[in-house]
Amino acid sequence: MSLRITLSIADGVATLTLANPERRNAVDLQFTKDFALAALDCATDPRVRVILLRADGPMFSVGGDLAEMIAEKDRAERHVLEMASHFHLGIERLRNAPAPLVVALNGTAAGGGFSLVLGGDVVIAGQSAKLVSAYSKSGLTPDGGATWLLPRLVGRSRAFTILALNPVLTAEAAERIGLVSQIVKDDELDREAMAVARKLAALPSGALAVLKRQLDESAGNGFADQLALEAEWIAKRAADPETQAALDAFFKR
Repeated sequence: MSLRITLSIADGVATLTLANPERRNAVDLQFTKDFALAALDCATDPRVRVILLRADGPMFSVGGDLAEMIAEKDRAERHVLEMASHFHLGIERLRNAPAPLVVALNGTAAGGGFSLVLGGDVVIAGQSAKLVSAYSKSGLTPDGGATWLLPRLVGRSRAFTILALNPVLTAEAAERIGLVSQIVKDDELDREAMAVARKLAALPSGALAVLKRQLDESAGNGFADQLALEAEWIAKRAADPETQAALDAFFKR
């Protein structure tokens, strides 16, 4: 795997790192290809119970590599479509993976980096972290699932404002509107994010996989449909050996 993305798996936690700090973890074509492959490993390796997405360097990601887009301007549409296709494949793989996704947000996440953060099931931010959409300033429209994820998190009107006017959201502002789960000191970010990942990894993985699926499906379900889905799955989980072992351990304690 190239230096743009690294992946390590230990104790049930797959740590997926944006590892090109010299380029501020820019999303270029090679990044998207590496990201899609790393996401496939995260989604299919049976050892993985939790995915931790983090970044090396002072910036989470500057977003799309505009210099590469300019260099490819004679074939801009084909080039960007290829980038988006690989990028979206990786994002979809993480979204559909049974393992929950924890994001450790350091520095600034812009453009495609902003979209990556929106996909986290849990987002732990350093106190100096910032989020900014940044697409419309360069005449681009969002990718990475931002137009699906953001309205579901903050509502359509606020999503339009964020995506159109590009306000720079501090960690505190992002927490207030539900984009960040927890804020920690900058120098404690990696430790705290890993601690959360390990807590999740210690829980019954089947239950977390179902929870992740239920929350996603709730966006398109009516209330009665969601109740039926919950009844179906809690019954299945009650009969699952993993659940029965957890219940036995609970009563022994």
